[in-house]
Amino acid sequence: MRNRTKAQEYLTAFVMLLPYILSFCVFFAYPLVKAFIISFQNFSFLGDAPPNFVGLANYKEALTNKMFLDSILNTLYYSVLVVPTQLIIALILAVVVNDKVKFKEFFRTTYYLPTVTSPVAVSIIFLFLYKTDGLVNQILSHIGITPRNWFNEPSFVMPAIVTVAVWGSVGFYMVTFLSGLSTIPDQLYEAAEVEGAGEFIKLVKITVPLLKPMIFFNTVVSFISTLQMFDLSYIIGGSDGGPMGKAMTMVVMIYRTAFKEFNMGVASAMAFVVFGIIFLLTLIQRKLFGEEMSY
Repeated sequence: MRNRTKAQEYLTAFVMLLPYILSFCVFFAYPLVKAFIISFQNFSFLGDAPPNFVGLANYKEALTNKMFLDSILNTLYYSVLVVPTQLIIALILAVVVNDKVKFKEFFRTTYYLPTVTSPVAVSIIFLFLYKTDGLVNQILSHIGITPRNWFNEPSFVMPAIVTVAVWGSVGFYMVTFLSGLSTIPDQLYEAAEVEGAGEFIKLVKITVPLLKPMIFFNTVVSFISTLQMFDLSYIIGGSDGGPMGKAMTMVVMIYRTAFKEFNMGVASAMAFVVFGIIFLLTLIQRKLFGEEMSY
């Protein structure tokens, strides 16, 4: 009787999980395996020729493609600028709105709003703001800075995209830091105040050390997110990567290779190279934060 009840529980659990299992297999596992197979084939949407096995030729072509190598450097440059900037700003905002300030719910909502705004809409808005006669240049001209054509100059296009990305994502990381701050006992801050510690000392000696697991989590998530950046780069720079390809990221390069050059084999190989880079960087971050860090 007991075994029968146990079997019924397993069957019920399986039936309830079946929609997820099916969607996982159809939309994740199958495409992943199929893309891995295609990365070893000469495969194109065009023509009726069947795909044929080419070994590691696609990986060799990907790793010797100058535009793809440049896109890797562009993406790493973008990640190095975005990740620390958005995490520092998010932590400061979280500490400020976590304190006993007036209208903190209003400020939390305001800072989080860009996160739920469509990246496409955000990109279009900033395209107008960054125009030569746009609001950004008008403000800068009042303080003596020469107006720039931000999205059409190789030196400025990526920093301009970084600004848009930080503005659009800082709210998400602020909220996760807020959840971490809620777990720190007030008694620690009260004891520090008794000892004469100021706000900066409390931030450095109490908040940051106790938020280390959350900082690790946000760093990993932010790095993975920036390494997969597509929408802003594509909308602002197009499939050619903007001026001199300076806005070309790895994912845009994969899209260009697959759907503009119709070379699915090389595009799949590039995708697995990107997967390897993300996996390697995640391992490095885990090593830097300590092996005991886990979620």
